[in-house]
Amino acid sequence: MAGARARAFGRRCRRAASRTDDRGLSTIEVVILAPVVILFILVLVAFGQLVDGRGAIDGAARDAARAGSIQKDEGTAMAEAKAAAEADLADVCSGPVDVRKTSTGFEAEVDPFFTVEVSCKVRGLDMIGLDVPTTLTASFSSSLDPYRRSV
Repeated sequence: MAGARARAFGRRCRRAASRTDDRGLSTIEVVILAPVVILFILVLVAFGQLVDGRGAIDGAARDAARAGSIQKDEGTAMAEAKAAAEADLADVCSGPVDVRKTSTGFEAEVDPFFTVEVSCKVRGLDMIGLDVPTTLTASFSSSLDPYRRSV
């Protein structure tokens, strides 16, 4: 009988010891996993900014091409295209907005399209310390309006 009591006492001691061995384990898990989860969330936000920047650049190129295609002369067309692109990208780009005309001329007989290329540096992976080039570029063509502004 004494042997049975000793074995039962030994089992109770082992169970109690195994319960106390797990104390503090969840704290260690949180300390290790919290920075990983925060880094993962920051990476998602950074890639979200890149996707948002891509959509904004595409829209700015479209708006710049259309704004330039309805102007009477090339100088005014480029000024309006740049103004339209800068207005669209004011809160997206972290640097200057570059607008270049890539079409050959401004006469409907030579080239019936007004094509611009818009590029700028977008905030993105810089916020988490990754030095990945984030200069996005988009190009868009708009047909020259036959009833362009004459004033």
